[in-house]
Amino acid sequence: MVVRKPAIEPNAIYSREEAAEILGVSLSTLKRMITEGHLQVSKLDGGRRVFIRGSNILDMLDRSIVKPRSV
Repeated sequence: MVVRKPAIEPNAIYSREEAAEILGVSLSTLKRMITEGHLQVSKLDGGRRVFIRGSNILDMLDRSIVKPRSV
């Protein structure tokens, strides 16, 4: 049985939990990605809730392409 992950919609807004699920990582890994600056998020002044644009997820994935090592 093939399990398909949902498509990342560039204009959609995702919660941390949704983004972690889409990326197939734990919530703590996603939080570390945000803290280390790999994934840009939006946050209202004084608020704790984080908003993640689909376009930011796609940008992060584009920047993280692994290139083969030279032999």
